[in-house]
Amino acid sequence: MGKIQLTGTRNIRRRETTLHSELEALSWAMESLLQHFDCQRFGTDCKYLIAMVNDPQAWPNFSTELEVIQIHKMCFPDFKIS
Repeated sequence: MGKIQLTGTRNIRRRETTLHSELEALSWAMESLLQHFDCQRFGTDCKYLIAMVNDPQAWPNFSTELEVIQIHKMCFPDFKIS
């Protein structure tokens, strides 16, 4: 439909690394948008987050968080992150 919904993050608790926080923010955004919007594309300014989501096996230290993201991705048939 050409609609764009911009969503910021919530106040996320301090995590082990910045990348853990980025993953938590993406997970929160996916959960939030799933409930309210028909969203398929997500954007970030973190190139490592994009790499992690596109190739989760290459990031074993984040396997728990990436597993949650992969579960969320199943709800977005045309999921894209840039």
